[in-house]
Amino acid sequence: MSRFHKVKIKRINKETPDCVTLSLDVPTELHDTFKFTQGQYLTFRREHNGEELRRSYSICSSPLDGEWQVAIKKVPEGRFSSLAVENLQVGEELEVMPPAGHFYTVLHPEQAKNYVAFAAGSGITPVFSIIKTILLTEPKSQVTLIYGNRGRNSIIFKEAIEALKNKFLQRFSVYHILSREQGDTDLLFGRIDEAKTQQFLQKILPADQIDEAFLCGPEEMINGVRAALSSAGVAPEKIHFEMFTSASSAKKAAGPAKVHPIGEDDKKSRVMVQLDGGTRVLEMSYYGNTILDELLESGADAPYSCKNGMCSTCRCRVIEGTVEMDVNYSLSDTELAKGYVLSCQARPTSEKVKVDFDQ
Repeated sequence: MSRFHKVKIKRINKETPDCVTLSLDVPTELHDTFKFTQGQYLTFRREHNGEELRRSYSICSSPLDGEWQVAIKKVPEGRFSSLAVENLQVGEELEVMPPAGHFYTVLHPEQAKNYVAFAAGSGITPVFSIIKTILLTEPKSQVTLIYGNRGRNSIIFKEAIEALKNKFLQRFSVYHILSREQGDTDLLFGRIDEAKTQQFLQKILPADQIDEAFLCGPEEMINGVRAALSSAGVAPEKIHFEMFTSASSAKKAAGPAKVHPIGEDDKKSRVMVQLDGGTRVLEMSYYGNTILDELLESGADAPYSCKNGMCSTCRCRVIEGTVEMDVNYSLSDTELAKGYVLSCQARPTSEKVKVDFDQ
């Protein structure tokens, strides 16, 4: 299982008034450990006012750049993002976990595909890494980016996107959708939702020509775009998505507490946890604490970041028994079919459960 490493900040670039890009000075001896695939993320840990803060941020640089960069946008109630945007300095040291995540598809120089990416706000961060890597790796492929923001001043990577477009004029198309500034046409005004996606499918992007689609942004946007693509006939396995939202939004999305059968809450489960090559046994109540919370209370150094079902840092695999997740914003249908769950959302629902964090 991955562990945190100390990494210094090499550069800080201001992207917008509320967003910065951190360039990390990964030591040479950790280059192999920190190798990443386009679309992956890093998990950060830092002490602030006596409290440990953890947050995952997508890598926005391409693996071909030889750089480790993340963009951090300040969000309401976001303590780590506020710290990063307002207080972090070049030379400061952060604790960083090696890259993780599955928001990508395998690339090959001989492939000739049509890719489309939908992003909103800071959802551009993994998408920019994906787009840049595709354009550099697959010279026969085409990429279309549909990027939503409030206005021109809030567009993250505006100049970098324009430079990439100028470099790959024949293979990279960009459409900026602004919700608070009128664009050249009605198509470019508003929000990226199901109706807007349908407009693009009718006028710009025939669904039968889409080989892979990448979606990154808030839940409402993701659901709308997925619905439009699915209705138009784009196969589910071609639609890759990663949900971005604040912790407060994720808590609201979880909804009211679930009602369980009478007597189920009193049942006990013996949960065996494989972690870092060792085994830990937990005695848990059905529908009580999550497996992650129980692990942390027992003193285990289990991996986690958001604890809201968003980032999949706490992912583990159910080997035996059954669990129930409150919410799932990050695991794909393929991962679920293989038995993976989010330990921050999973509670035991059988007398014996065995989960593995090392797979």
